Amino acid sequence: MRNPIPTWYFKGYYLQYADAVPFKLKSAFDFSFLSEYGTVFKVYDDQDSGNICFGTEKDGQHYFIKFAGAPTEQYNGDPADAIARLKATLPVYSELQHANLIELVEAKDIGGGFAMVFKWASGDCMGRMYPAAHRRFMQLPVDAKLKVFRDILSFFEYIASQNYVAIDFYDGSIMYDFESGKTTICDIDFFSKQPCSNDMGRMWGSSRFQSPEEFQLGAVIDEITNVYTVGATAFALFGEYNRTRDKWQLRDELFEVAAKAVSDDRTKRQQSIRQFIDEWRNY
Repeated sequence: MRNPIPTWYFKGYYLQYADAVPFKLKSAFDFSFLSEYGTVFKVYDDQDSGNICFGTEKDGQHYFIKFAGAPTEQYNGDPADAIARLKATLPVYSELQHANLIELVEAKDIGGGFAMVFKWASGDCMGRMYPAAHRRFMQLPVDAKLKVFRDILSFFEYIASQNYVAIDFYDGSIMYDFESGKTTICDIDFFSKQPCSNDMGRMWGSSRFQSPEEFQLGAVIDEITNVYTVGATAFALFGEYNRTRDKWQLRDELFEVAAKAVSDDRTKRQQSIRQFIDEWRNY
């Protein structure tokens, strides 16, 4: 690995390199341990979680490495807290295994921090934080987007069967490979085992995908909460989030299924992911 230390300090951060790929830090950090996983070809350094992520290649295999413990440029907390949070996600990725979920290879203390190593998932992120990829995704044919939604519904039905709830799921959690048509869920760090309740007030996540109970301290967070999440995902895929028929790409009956799912009144939503799937398929 070349240039494991910063080459210069610029505009309040250190510019550092890993195998000729630049990234920003608050201060110098030794990432030479990454050589265990081959050559770095990509770095994601703009997260505020305290994590920094790397794409590496070794012997034809590509990996995605999520690391906590470094002084990342946009994180203002204690790296030890970032390490603890990342370690807390290990049971989630270990227990949940699905064809559309990024695959965990290993996790360990390394380099003065903690790393989780995944198989690399090819594709682009649907999230609006990546405008070019988001525009390309939204231009997909309706049939392709219906397949993506079916994959997401399959994943949500699976996590419900494992007694988990999806917290902080949004369009930034969805990757799509334009070549193979494969959907990959790439971030389940805050998924939680039931029973689960809101102990924060405003919970982690994008407000466009959050149910009212995810803003209410003490509220139950359960499968009915996730019904709201999949309904909001339907609007993100097929129409405007203001839940009108403007630009809605599917027939009105499916609009009504999605609109029911995002009711502010929990009792008016579908009461399970399976019920949502059944209603969605019946039209």
